[in-house]
Amino acid sequence: MLGIVFTSLIDMLEETVSPEFADEVIVEAQLANDGAYTAVGYYPFEEMQRMLNVLVNKTGKSANALLYDFGYYLFGKLGAVHAEVLANAEDILDMLAHLDGDIHVQVKKLYPDADLPRFTVLSRTDSTMQLQYYSERELYALAEGLMDAAAAYFGCKLERETRKLDTPHTYEFSIVLV
Repeated sequence: MLGIVFTSLIDMLEETVSPEFADEVIVEAQLANDGAYTAVGYYPFEEMQRMLNVLVNKTGKSANALLYDFGYYLFGKLGAVHAEVLANAEDILDMLAHLDGDIHVQVKKLYPDADLPRFTVLSRTDSTMQLQYYSERELYALAEGLMDAAAAYFGCKLERETRKLDTPHTYEFSIVLV
């Protein structure tokens, strides 16, 4: 998993709770590198799972609620790093339509080993989209948070319904701009 995801999670914990809380999570997760991540590094997904499990136990929130909150926060970090990509999108639906064909291609140039989720546009109008999401990591709630933060960035709101498909690790987002 990309290092920027790890560093952003730690930043979020430090900013929204405290640096001490972030340190507690790192220690309790018993991470191989004691939480010494760099934004440009690449780290095992299992370490993220460990931190998430600790957060579930410490906060009482569900893993999906925590992932959503983190996705919302993460958009700001990714948007700052990849501002040129956002500048080329007309709106939230345009950005979502170009995730795999543009944004993820750019990410792969920077991080060739990145295991990114796949997004496929099933249908689109000016105000709606059916978007298929595939990831063995099952981080659809993180994607929901990213989408809602992107909508806020583009100055709109969206209604979204998420449906798990019969195909393993695959979800469909029905998105409507409101």
